[in-house]
Amino acid sequence: MALPLVFCHPQTSSSFITSSSQRRTQVFLIRNTNHDPLPNARTNLQLTPSKSNGRFISISPPKSSASVNGYSVNSTISNPEDVDFPTTEGSEKLSQNPRTVIEFIKDILPGGSWWRLSSSDHVEVVLTAKPVTVVRALRRMWDLISEDRWVIFTAFSSLMLTALSQISIPHYLTASIFSAQSNNVSVFSWNVKLLILLCITSGIGSGIRGCCFGIANMILVKRMRERLYSTLLLQDISFFDYETVGDLTSRLGSDCQQVSRVIGNDLNLISRNLLQGTGALIYLVILSWPLGLCTFAICAMLSTIMLLYGQYQKKAAKLIQDYGASANEVAQETLSLMRTVRVYGTEQQELGRYNNWLEKLADISLRQSAAYGLWNFSFNTLYHSTQVIAVLIGGMFILTGRITAEQLTKFILYSEWLIYSTWSVGDSLSSLMQSIGASEKVFQLMDLPPSNQFISTAGSKLQRLVGHIEFLSVTFSYPSRASVPVLQHVNFQVHPNEVVAIVGLSGSGKSTLVNLLLRLYEPTGGQIMIDGHPIKDLNTKWLRERIGYVGQEPRLLRTDISSNIRYGCPRVVNQKDVERAAKQAYAHEFISSLPNGYQTLVDDELLSGGQKQRIAIARAILRDPDILILDEATSALDAESEHNIKGVLRAVRSDLKTKRTVIVIAHRLSTIQAADKIVVMEGGKIVQVGSHSELLLKDGLYSRLTRRQADAVVPS
Repeated sequence: MALPLVFCHPQTSSSFITSSSQRRTQVFLIRNTNHDPLPNARTNLQLTPSKSNGRFISISPPKSSASVNGYSVNSTISNPEDVDFPTTEGSEKLSQNPRTVIEFIKDILPGGSWWRLSSSDHVEVVLTAKPVTVVRALRRMWDLISEDRWVIFTAFSSLMLTALSQISIPHYLTASIFSAQSNNVSVFSWNVKLLILLCITSGIGSGIRGCCFGIANMILVKRMRERLYSTLLLQDISFFDYETVGDLTSRLGSDCQQVSRVIGNDLNLISRNLLQGTGALIYLVILSWPLGLCTFAICAMLSTIMLLYGQYQKKAAKLIQDYGASANEVAQETLSLMRTVRVYGTEQQELGRYNNWLEKLADISLRQSAAYGLWNFSFNTLYHSTQVIAVLIGGMFILTGRITAEQLTKFILYSEWLIYSTWSVGDSLSSLMQSIGASEKVFQLMDLPPSNQFISTAGSKLQRLVGHIEFLSVTFSYPSRASVPVLQHVNFQVHPNEVVAIVGLSGSGKSTLVNLLLRLYEPTGGQIMIDGHPIKDLNTKWLRERIGYVGQEPRLLRTDISSNIRYGCPRVVNQKDVERAAKQAYAHEFISSLPNGYQTLVDDELLSGGQKQRIAIARAILRDPDILILDEATSALDAESEHNIKGVLRAVRSDLKTKRTVIVIAHRLSTIQAADKIVVMEGGKIVQVGSHSELLLKDGLYSRLTRRQADAVVPS
């Protein structure tokens, strides 16, 4: 996400973060190496634009003249206590230097550098998506709600009826007063009846308007969240390598809620007050065009200030949404890792991280409040100026006989109505700009195209998946690290009904092979064949339904155990099938011992890592897959459970009913000794292939790993 403010701490390393992200604007934080605080320290960072995609991808070190609060960022501060922070003496020097005082006043005046929400205070980011304008945002919202356009039409029809009723009330109210003063009973009675009718009509119209706009709000938020959530679910896995969960949930939550104000609140009030203000202006010109033009001139000045203020609020709102998303991201990360935070005693450090974003939020909110104060100052000054002008000029017109006292009274009432409508439009426009600013990131996410795997439903579906897998010169690099090859010209094959184990040091590319086989990523070179067909030509959904997968870290849903085992199963299963799969995964015994058995709600504190992993294995077995992938599936199991899983592997080899191709990735070499074939990887390449006994005879990586694990269990 965009990080408009960059804080720089002392003792900063000269190496800066570089990113080649194409989807996500990285957050560049320069850390203090010894965590010594230096508050309010800032510096300008130069960004180098990427010629390939138009994004900033690197930060250049500051020049030698760069400083933080007067201190060079390139110099090393050996003792933080030696740093001279601003004191009262500095304030006295400030007061004694008239030029400095003048510069300070210029900075805080409207248009000064203090008001800027970019340039020196922020990292400028070039967005690949079109900026969201008011018209474009409203068009997008109309697309979301157009199916229920009757609600909008009813709301605006009642709004027009209400506005016309309300704008007519001052005329008949004044006429009633002066007709009563002149003892004209018939005119007075007629005016009072019209006033009662207008009040009733206004009340009914207001009720219908509020109800319809509320319904429109609900529909807009619901569909916006549905559309955004469905878009996120259909993104490539590489998208989630860039975006964080906290940022995305903030867009789904607070940003969409902020946008919900547009129709029900902002457009509602803007339309009503525009209609009433236009009617008031026409009436003023009819009463007295000189007074009407004076009032119109003041409203024009107020509208100009209003537009400038609205644009400022839009930019500030976008920054607030971005900072709020970052704060939410920090809070979510900390709370989800609370046990780690508590064990290492980093509560204050995490509080500091969260407060860092809160301070930035407060900084923008302070400028927002100051801008709002200027807006209110402008409004009240011009508002009272209108009253003074109306009384002065209107009084002279009465003295000369050009208008009557009744006309002047109506003029003052309608001029106040016009000014109030202008102010209300400005206030609502400010809120609208904030909502548009909040919607910018939401609409950019909604505009993301879905993964190619979801765009096309084409792809061949084999009559029967045998399970013959071939990797032909497969090369791969993760999109977030395109310059770092993870796999280099990998060639091997897995025969049908064969148990193949893949071993190697951490980071050698074992799990990446599985990610490519599941089509979570696409190879950058070479291809993968299944039963003689390129994997990219097969229907992705059909293929995944025939693969059972157990990952390194078992992730279970917060629902009952039975539902977790059934999760994603492509066929209809009953409870007996669930229990049968749990027995094969050696999970039935501990599940039955739980208070509610298979209906027990999964909780992090209730189940151990090994128990979660056995439930994940049962989930994979229930699918009755043609290809079973166990990626470190025994890493969280104890010795007895691991022995049981070995029994599952042995059953796969011996039982004709459960014959399937099995790929096992494991660090525990004892788990895969009975595999038909063992593939040894190192540095993204295959260095050895053979059976357990064959590889032990060779003085290679596998034999060294075996000896090391054997030495690790021998008491010294």
